[in-house]
Amino acid sequence: MTMEKSVSVPILIPFEPEEFWAQIRIIIREEVSRNQNEQKSQSPILETPGLTEKPLYKIQEICSIFKITKPTIYDWIKHGKLKRVKIRSRVYFLGSDIKQLMQA
Repeated sequence: MTMEKSVSVPILIPFEPEEFWAQIRIIIREEVSRNQNEQKSQSPILETPGLTEKPLYKIQEICSIFKITKPTIYDWIKHGKLKRVKIRSRVYFLGSDIKQLMQA
């Protein structure tokens, strides 16, 4: 058996491979740095300055907080223990009401 020499495939880039990869690393570092700076300058959409507690809760969130079912929530609404707030076609509950229920 004879050992064949490895055939090098020419790269159609006007750089030596080491220089090419060095340039690619520089470009990647610049892009990552630029993206990190952009993320720092943009404030998140969901963040509201000065807001310390969640203002509205969905029914599913209340179910998980109190570990109850939806019919129990409907019963609480019926008996005035909890008030619902309707925004368009969606139903929410005030965070202050939820806080009062937790303290009771």
